[in-house]
Parts: sequence; C-alpha cells; structure tokens
Amino acid sequence: MYDSSNADLLLRQHAATAAAISTLFYPHAEVVLHDLETGLIAGIWNAFSGRKPGMDSLIENTLEDVGEGGVYGPYEKIGEDGRRLKSVSAVLLDEHGQAAGLFCINMDVSHFEAAAKLLAAFSGAAAPRPPSLFAGDWREEINTALHDWLRTRGLALTALKKGERVALVAALDQRGLFQTRNAVDHLAGLIGASRASIYNYLADARRQSQKDKTP
Repeated sequence: MYDSSNADLLLRQHAATAAAISTLFYPHAEVVLHDLETGLIAGIWNAFSGRKPGMDSLIENTLEDVGEGGVYGPYEKIGEDGRRLKSVSAVLLDEHGQAAGLFCINMDVSHFEAAAKLLAAFSGAAAPRPPSLFAGDWREEINTALHDWLRTRGLALTALKKGERVALVAALDQRGLFQTRNAVDHLAGLIGASRASIYNYLADARRQSQKDKTP
C-alpha cells in the first residue's frame, strides 16, 4: 500500500467487503478499490489483471452516467488475454457526499460462456425426430401435446384448475389421442388425477364441443 490518508480510510471501510467478495467468487472475480483523490489503486484482491496497489487507476473522478444508487453497470470489459469480463462499479462517497473512491468487481465470465456452449451442444436438438420411428408411440404423442399445450398458455401442470384440465383433455381429444385404450391411464398418471376424473373431464369436453356445434 502507499501513503494516502484517503486510501487508508477507504481500506479501513471497505477492505473486508472486498476480501469477502473475492474469496466467495475466487478465482473468477477481481475486486479493485480506487482512490479518486489520488487517481491510484488503493487495494486489489485476486488481481488477475496484473495490477497492483499504487498503480494508476486510469479512471476519471466523475459521476457522469452513474446509475441508480451510484452504481455503474454491469458493463463489459476485455482482459489483456482476451477474456470477457462482466463488471460493476460503485461510487464511494465521503462524509460530505463527494466521490472519494470507486469499488469495482470484475467477473471473468469466459469459463461460464464455455460451459454454456458445451451444454448447448449436448442439449440442443440437431434435427427433428424421425416421424417413422415415433409414428406408433402414443405415449410420446400425449407427452408432447400436453407440454406444448401448457407452454403456449404459460401454465404449470401442478397448478391446473378443473376448467383448465377439461380444456386440456378437449385439446388432446381433438387430436384423437384417446383412441388408444391405455391413453386415459397414461394421462391420469401425468397430471395426478384418477381415471374417473379423466373420464369426467372427457365427458365435459365432449358435451361442450357438442353444444358449440349446435346452431
């Protein structure tokens, strides 16, 4: 550290917080405490950028473009080795309400991006399923139709009300998915209902469909 009363004050007030954050997110987060009075770095934790205390901060002592609560960001930075960083900075005020320091967290997100690409490569479907392989798989047809119906309406399977269950059964019935003998048992297991309930929903759906067709 270097001789600066403002830097010493900033360190006394914020060093523990900086150390805690860098420890929690180690080795992915670098925390930097800038002394705006001298324009130098007062302290740095997990310094993967290669900077050290006492080096020039290379930032302006300004509050322009500062966000709500005196926070900048999150914003993007690029490290010297090309790694992408996601950063956030908070303005530290003195007892007079003047900007005295800047508390910055630089998160290396390059590892997370690589992990996301790896997961996407395994989870993404390369091509639609071959129709010839699944033409007779009525369980798959019911599963797909059920979850497509829920997704388009923003509904959760576990929170369906009776009217919504009737509407779901009606949609499946319109696709002819109850022509298979065990379809009712399968759907009952999926939505946590009894066979009798599914038959009641189906009867209600067909009565409503017939009523809609009546001039």
